[in-house]
Amino acid sequence: MAATLVAMPSAHASSALELLNLLVVDDERAVREGCRDVARSMGLPTLTAENAEQALRILSENGADVVLLDLHLPGHDGLETMREIRRRYPECQIVVVTGYASVRSAVEAMKLGAYDYVTKPFNVEELRLLLERVAERVKIERENRVLREQLRSAQGFAGLVGRAPEMEKLYRIIAKAASSVHPVLIVGESGTGKELVARAVHSSGPRAAQPFVPVDCGSLVPTLIESELFGYIKGAFTGAARPKDGLLVAAQGGTVFFDEIGELPLDLQAKLLRALQEKEIRPVGSTRTMPIDVRVLAATNRDLGAAVQAGTFRKDLFFRLNVLTLRLPPLRERKQDIPLLVTHFLEAIAQASGLERNLSDEALRMMLAYDWPGNVRELENCLERACAISSGPVLHVPDLPTTLQNAQAPGNENAAAGPSIVPMAELERRAILQALEQVHGDKLLAARLLGIGKTTLYRKLKEYASDHRN
Repeated sequence: MAATLVAMPSAHASSALELLNLLVVDDERAVREGCRDVARSMGLPTLTAENAEQALRILSENGADVVLLDLHLPGHDGLETMREIRRRYPECQIVVVTGYASVRSAVEAMKLGAYDYVTKPFNVEELRLLLERVAERVKIERENRVLREQLRSAQGFAGLVGRAPEMEKLYRIIAKAASSVHPVLIVGESGTGKELVARAVHSSGPRAAQPFVPVDCGSLVPTLIESELFGYIKGAFTGAARPKDGLLVAAQGGTVFFDEIGELPLDLQAKLLRALQEKEIRPVGSTRTMPIDVRVLAATNRDLGAAVQAGTFRKDLFFRLNVLTLRLPPLRERKQDIPLLVTHFLEAIAQASGLERNLSDEALRMMLAYDWPGNVRELENCLERACAISSGPVLHVPDLPTTLQNAQAPGNENAAAGPSIVPMAELERRAILQALEQVHGDKLLAARLLGIGKTTLYRKLKEYASDHRN
């Protein structure tokens, strides 16, 4: 930046700029004063510091939303100073300045979470545009924090996340099922959250204060399933040194959830049916029965009707369980919920790690275009993996799993295997229009949920209107 930098008067300051406090850190007095004059002409309260110690002292006393930081302060490691600012003030945006056009240091700074970088010399207009962009970023981050607070209380139902019409319908059915005493069969693909739905039914009903006992029928050892479910008496078999209550007794007064009920062997299906009909069980090795009082919920990713026809699942047990049915939509049928789910999972990861992260626009577009065969569980794993390998607070496309990246690559055979290929631009258009519909036309909220800037949203809507007229 030239020492002759002169402030140019600004007609007015935007609302985003009015929210901004700037700190300029540079050892050159002319640069500090020039940046300060330009910023103040735009309406930005601005302080200056000539070294790292002074900058940290000003931040502790006055704070700042944005720091314009020279990476080559005499006697200081600029990247180390940046790390210290990021550690103490994680919400502060940092723009790094270098007079050596050092690509390596600039890239390293971006990895550490810098918003942007500029190289000396830079002119007045370049500085203006940079400050306007970072001001918009600060505004978006503040609004996102408010939005996340709103999402904590209004993002779904009983721990479930989603506002898609399919999820709203599911919430209504869950509320009705919760007040009933009848068995409920929850069907859906793997990873759609069947146990979460079961817990929502339990926690929303009159048995909420009583035990919720999940039983994973697919992971139980076949020879031990009966004793696990019904318990056993002392001496019932080798090693039974003392009696043990089964899972159905452990759930007494509450709810028992049979996950992947279709994996239960046929002989155990008959015994379970009898226990549900008679409301009593007989522990292994005992001649006496015990009464049980449990609410039964079951889930499967299999077509139990087809299993009945194939003779691998009992028809009478199927009818017994299938009094009420809850179908969970796969994630590909409710893609408008992906931004909500991303926010939810990144918040959970941040609480565990202490590091807040956001998703880049390109990464979000790729996630909206992907079909998620593993559903919500795959999405969660994807974000956990991206956070684990990311070197900065923003998750970019290279941080996403290769399976997701390859699915979007041109000429990919799997992507072309379907009956038709939908261009990414069309998927983006659908996501934007669906988001607007969900928030009743609130463009600012739609932009926040989609993870894009307000200006980008307005530009896209203009393009769609122009295409429609043509």
